[in-house]
Amino acid sequence: MVQEFNKVGVVGLGTMGAGIAEVFARAGFTVTGVEIDTAAVERGRGHIAASLGRARDKGKITQEEHDTILARIALTTDREDLGDADFVVEAVPERPDIKRDVFTDLDRICPPGTILATNTSSLSVTEIAALTDRPGLVVGLHFFNPAPVMKLVEVVSTPSTDPDTAAVAEEVAKRIGKTPVSVGDRAGFVANALLVPYINDAVSLYERRLASREEIDAAATGGAGLPMGPLTLADLVGLDVCLAVMDVLWEEFRTPRYAAAPLLRRMVTAGMLGRKSGRGFYAYGGPAPAAEELPSGPIAQSVRDGSLGFGLADLLLAPHMDDALRMVGDGYASAVDVDTAMRFGCGYPKGPVELSEERGGAEVARVLRAVADAGLAPYAPSPLTAKAARENA
Repeated sequence: MVQEFNKVGVVGLGTMGAGIAEVFARAGFTVTGVEIDTAAVERGRGHIAASLGRARDKGKITQEEHDTILARIALTTDREDLGDADFVVEAVPERPDIKRDVFTDLDRICPPGTILATNTSSLSVTEIAALTDRPGLVVGLHFFNPAPVMKLVEVVSTPSTDPDTAAVAEEVAKRIGKTPVSVGDRAGFVANALLVPYINDAVSLYERRLASREEIDAAATGGAGLPMGPLTLADLVGLDVCLAVMDVLWEEFRTPRYAAAPLLRRMVTAGMLGRKSGRGFYAYGGPAPAAEELPSGPIAQSVRDGSLGFGLADLLLAPHMDDALRMVGDGYASAVDVDTAMRFGCGYPKGPVELSEERGGAEVARVLRAVADAGLAPYAPSPLTAKAARENA
């Protein structure tokens, strides 16, 4: 079905939208990118030119390929130019009022058979689809930043999405060189619903002075081989983005697991957003900050020496693995899809389900119960973790 069309629209040319436009053009699609005004168009043009220039300079594409890809992309401020688009991806800011304006326009402008995809990472795809008269042709297509590099695309179907629409979206993802993971519409989808609570746990441990920021980051990279620690990652993602995802998860599930750490909310209020603001858990743009002194409280010392029956890596990773097993047990995503999402979307060397299998369900359940017994968190193993523990007993 993908071969039947070639004209793609991208609405929103920030870092993500520009990357999406580049990805489609690299795959041979003719792309029309739309922004709100001329200045935004030029910023988008700059994002695309810089990305393709880096690829050329690194030898990943030739000068001829560079020029051909650029020639496939036309940028405009007029949404009416999408009147002949076959497939449109929306990548505007995560504000319902902006999404409403865009999808109302696209529904009016685009031909009746055009598929409309949203790149939202936190809003309800179902609610976005309901803004149109073609809910069966609306699907989530969640890319990861930077879009030209990251391989994962979450294909999100609503109760109204036609099966053919989801199938086309999956084919499109494959044609542009991505690995699709297909899921239903619920808060956080797979990757954010697993990654951000794990980051939030790290913030909570830091807030409670159970470990220094360096200890927390080292525990994650050493304990699971992750490419960076959760506090460094929070700074990279943006603390405001992390808070927004936690609030969306809280609104949908209303369980303590998804309550944002108070420190996270205070830091966002104070404008400490991470790399983008120059300061988060670490400082940026100046000399590297000195390592913090190790917390010396009795609980921190007990976690450090393992006398409570678990260490800092256990505190971070056991709940994370259990969240993944809960998602699989709920039937929302398969174990393969969960691990694929975390490997291709978050750079994990091994997915959390694979990690839990290596450690054993009994060990994950033991750690969770030990943490609860120590009064550090009200963790109860998910049904799938508990089942694995029984089987391995």
